[in-house]
Amino acid sequence: MFMLNYCPKRLRLFLPIALLVLQGAAGCASLPPTATESKPVTRAFDPSLESRLGNAFQPMAKSHGSDSGFRMVSVGIEGLTERIEMIDAAQRSLDLQYYIFRADESGNLVAQALLRAADRGVRIRLLVDDGETMAGDEKILSLSAHADFEVRIYNPLRYRGHNRFRRGAEFLFNKARVDYRMHNKLLVADNEVAIIGGRNIGNQYFQIDPASQFGDDDLVVAGPVVSRLSAVFDEFWNSPMAIPAQTVDKLDASEAALSRYLAVLAEYRVRLNRMPPNNVQGAPKQTFADIMSGHAPLHWAPVKLVYDSPDKKGVGNGDAPGRLIYNAIAEQANQVSTELLIVSPYFVPSPDELARLAGARERHARVRILTNSLETAPSAEAQSGYMHYRMQLLQEGVELHEVRAMLGSMRGSGQGKAISRHGNYALHAKLFVFDRKTAFVGSMNFDQRSKRLNTEIGLLIASPELSGDIATRFDALTQLDNSYAVTLSDGATGKQHLIWTTQEAGAVVHRDSEPARNAWQKVKVRLLSVLPLEREL
Repeated sequence: MFMLNYCPKRLRLFLPIALLVLQGAAGCASLPPTATESKPVTRAFDPSLESRLGNAFQPMAKSHGSDSGFRMVSVGIEGLTERIEMIDAAQRSLDLQYYIFRADESGNLVAQALLRAADRGVRIRLLVDDGETMAGDEKILSLSAHADFEVRIYNPLRYRGHNRFRRGAEFLFNKARVDYRMHNKLLVADNEVAIIGGRNIGNQYFQIDPASQFGDDDLVVAGPVVSRLSAVFDEFWNSPMAIPAQTVDKLDASEAALSRYLAVLAEYRVRLNRMPPNNVQGAPKQTFADIMSGHAPLHWAPVKLVYDSPDKKGVGNGDAPGRLIYNAIAEQANQVSTELLIVSPYFVPSPDELARLAGARERHARVRILTNSLETAPSAEAQSGYMHYRMQLLQEGVELHEVRAMLGSMRGSGQGKAISRHGNYALHAKLFVFDRKTAFVGSMNFDQRSKRLNTEIGLLIASPELSGDIATRFDALTQLDNSYAVTLSDGATGKQHLIWTTQEAGAVVHRDSEPARNAWQKVKVRLLSVLPLEREL
C-alpha cells in the first residue's frame, strides 16, 4: 500500500569528512555566480477541449460543479504504467516535479515516454531536487538539450559529482542552504489531469525491485484542482530556487550528454524487446486508458490543495508571504472527534504535535499510527528519533503499529507474492484520515524535516468513501501477520517496557526485544539516538 532514501543519511558522512575537507569548505557557501542569471518565466497552458485529455476529462467535470475527480493508485506497477500512459496521451504540455528521478529501469521508461512526447512537439518542464541524486541520475539532466524539453534543478549543489565525501562536505559546511529541499511529487498533463502523491520516479517506488519495495499511494486527479496544481508548479518553476540545468551543469546537460543517454535508452529498448522482463507484479489491473474512458470511474468530492510555498523558510520565519502545508493538516487534526489514522514512513513528532495527539485522546478519539519497524526502516537516523517517543505515545493511549519486511498477506500492500517473498517491504506513503470523513494524500511525512526543511504538497479530500478505503487497507496492513503491534507491559520490577506482538506460522508471538535485521542495526540506531539530530529528521 504504502520509502525514500531519507535525507539524513548524509549526516553519517559529516564526522569522517570534517577533517578531510576543511581546506575546500570556503567554496561551498553559495550557488555558483552563473546560477543567478536570468531565466525565462513560463506558465501552464490553458486547458483545451480540443486536446485528447481535455475531450476526455472536461465533460466528466461539467456535472460536478466545484468538486474534483480522483482515483487512488495503490499498486506500485500501476503507478509506473499510468504515468507512462498519461505522458503518451499528452498533446500540449507536461509539467513534472520530483524529489527523486532515478535513471534506472523505470526512470528510463519514463524518460523514453517524455522524449516521445517532446519529439511530437509537447512542451516539457521537469523540475527535480538535487539532494538525493545517485551516480547515473545526471543522465536525466541531459534531456534539457532537447528543443522542447527544459530541466531545472531546485536548490542545486555546487559540486556536481557523486563523491560522497565532497557531497557530504557541502551539506556540512553550507547546511543553511543545501539542507533545504523540495520534496514534492507531481505530474500534470495538458493542464487537464494530474498524478500527485508520495511516489518518486525509481524502481523502489513502483515496487519492482526485489531488493527494496516502497509501498506508496498516488491520486489521479481531474477537474478544477488541476489548474490549481499547475499554478503551484508555476510558482516553483519560476522561483529563484529553480535553476536551469544548463546553467548549473553544462557538461551533464549538453547535447553530447543527451546523445550518450539516447544511446543508452536505445540499447535498453533493444534488450527489453529481445527478452521482456519477468514482471514480478503481474499485469496492471487499472490503466490510465480505463480512467480516460470511464471504465475505471473517477470519484468526485470537494478537494483542497495544501502545500508549502517555495520559500518555505521565509514564510515560516514570517519574512515572506506564502503558505505552509503543516498549518492546514494541524487544523484538520484539531477537529478530530472520533478517529485519527496516520500512515507515515518516518514518525518524529515535535512537542506541539505530541500535544495535538494527546488532545485527540482527551476528546476520546481513537488515534492509530502505522509506521516502519526497525527492520524495514531505510534510515537508522529517522528510526533513532522515532524510538524516543513510543513509550509516551502508548501511555497516552495511542495505538502503534510497525510494518514488517516480510508480509504474511498481500492485501493492501500494493504488490503481489512474487515480489513480497523477498522480504524487503517498507512503507513510503503519507496518509491521514480524519474521522473517516476527510483524507490527506501527499508527500508530507510526520517528521521534523517535512515540517521545517522540505517543501511538501498534497490534497485534503472530503470523501468518506476514500477515507473508508484507506482505513480498510490500514486494517489489512496492521494485521499481526503484516506488522508488529507495539504495546506496554510491566516487568517484574514494575517498570514499563515495550512489547512487539506479531504472528508467525499461524502463532501469536510476543517479543520484548525490538525486531531487527541484525544486531548491528540495533547498535547503530541506539548510538544515533544519543545525538542531537531530531531537527534534521
